[in-house]
Amino acid sequence: MSTLEKHFFSDPTVLVNGALRALTLTNPSLAFDEPNKIIYRRPDSFKGEAKVSIISGGGSGHEPGFAGFVGKGLLTAGVAGTIFASPSAEQVRRAVLGRVPTEKGVMVITMNYTGDVLNFGMAAEKAKAGGVATEFHAIGDDVGVGREKGGKVGRRGIGGGIMVLKIIGALAEQGGSLDQVYKLAQQVCNNLVSVGSSMEHVHVPGRGPMESLMPLGDIEVGMGIHNEPGSQTVRADLPDLIKLMLAQLLDPSDKDRHYVNIQKSDKVVLFVNNLGGVSMLEIGGIVAELVKQLKSTYSITPVRVIAGTFLTSLNGLGFSASLLRLEDTGLGSGKSMLELLDFPAEAYGWAAPIATSTWEADNSSTFDSKHTTTSDPKKSNLTLDPAQAQKALEAGLKQVISVEAEVTRYDTIVGDGDCGIGLKRGAEAVLKELSSGSMPTDAVAYLNKLVPVVEENMDGTSGAIYAIFLNALAAGVRKQDTGSEKKMDAKTWSAALEAALQDLKKYTPAAPGDRTLMDALFPFVETLRDTGDVKKASEKAREGAEATKGMKASLGRQSMLGRRMNGEIPDPGAWGLQEFLTGFAGAL
Repeated sequence: MSTLEKHFFSDPTVLVNGALRALTLTNPSLAFDEPNKIIYRRPDSFKGEAKVSIISGGGSGHEPGFAGFVGKGLLTAGVAGTIFASPSAEQVRRAVLGRVPTEKGVMVITMNYTGDVLNFGMAAEKAKAGGVATEFHAIGDDVGVGREKGGKVGRRGIGGGIMVLKIIGALAEQGGSLDQVYKLAQQVCNNLVSVGSSMEHVHVPGRGPMESLMPLGDIEVGMGIHNEPGSQTVRADLPDLIKLMLAQLLDPSDKDRHYVNIQKSDKVVLFVNNLGGVSMLEIGGIVAELVKQLKSTYSITPVRVIAGTFLTSLNGLGFSASLLRLEDTGLGSGKSMLELLDFPAEAYGWAAPIATSTWEADNSSTFDSKHTTTSDPKKSNLTLDPAQAQKALEAGLKQVISVEAEVTRYDTIVGDGDCGIGLKRGAEAVLKELSSGSMPTDAVAYLNKLVPVVEENMDGTSGAIYAIFLNALAAGVRKQDTGSEKKMDAKTWSAALEAALQDLKKYTPAAPGDRTLMDALFPFVETLRDTGDVKKASEKAREGAEATKGMKASLGRQSMLGRRMNGEIPDPGAWGLQEFLTGFAGAL
């Protein structure tokens, strides 16, 4: 069984009804007609004059589309079918005639798929026959399947169609007439192009095993939102994939797909839709690459960039990109395509909260180094020998680098495997800083030059602990400044280290016996305090690290194992620290 076939629900009916019911829990202005799978605005949510009602819908599995867009400023009702199947004409008819206001008419709008067009269209005709002013429109924005293959059916409706719903929903909320809403839907579609790509087909909950999966590395360009094939299968990195997708959207020489003639002088909205299974981290990278290529290849800078999860294919491992050319609506102030797109909506699925005023503000200012909240640190009267310090530090840091593989092996067994790499990365960065030849004699300033290097190059929990400790050590050294010039010695360092250790305890409960780097740090600091001997202190640090081999971890990922180690694996953090201290002490 592939991961695509793993679901928390095995009964699709229970799943669909539960998901629809949840919308009323996240938005109290909505109600749920369960037998007909209709989400609709409660009558009390309408205030003031009557407005055109907008009804959309389609198969489930595309969440938040379509019921997730029901709410003030967007849809009046959404009708759901089973997964990837259109609702029946009777369901839609009940929505039109029983679940929405009809005084100003009803706009029935869905995506351009045969089942949806037939069933929503039939309901629209029934409503008209019953005396309700009704218009019907099928959204087509996909260019992945061109004119030749699309034939008389026309373009499929995919992610960009959500912008159509958003724009006409805002117009209806502002009192637009049925005729205006209908014509605007057509106008937006005529200026809209979209294309999707996916790395995998999706599995529908409650169905048997999938017959086939896409080969690793294949990307279907133009895949629809129900696993339908696209224009081609490619193997490409992201920049090349984006290049191909933008060509399908914008290349005027591709007569099969050139539906909208977008020029660099046009104002354009970029709309990026997650098909459900792409991490938001990757969606961010995709958005950045799309904007980069739009600017560099086509000299187009979008006036809006909207990204999120709007119309999915269950957990589809893909995304779609849409471009909307903004055109004058002729509807007057406050009702341009852009203003309607920005108009507030109270709908679960509309994830574009940036206000018009923010987009139109002067967004060129930045903070630079002149605006930093910290001034140059005050000089201290405590000095050290940079050459001697460099010799000892280099020895310790090189020792850490030399045992990276060993520490990584330990951490791979008991943790997430990144401790050795993190220590090595930090050590190499500090070595580079030391080799710059510009280290000060002021002990506080010396430490303050190394702290940012650790902060910027060591990540994870260990990196944070080292950065906090070194900052606290700099503060601890400053506490030893009596106002008279003095050279740092073992006693002064010991007092500063103790102060730093006390500060560190504010941020972590870790103590000796918890199987952490504290098992090496505490004995080092305590022995240095008692003896003033760095080598004896480093030996105690090694003994502390050795003792972690049989300990049960109380903190961090290791504690999740819930057992003692087998007596052979020390705590990776403690081991890495004692290696540094051993090398450091040996060079003094």
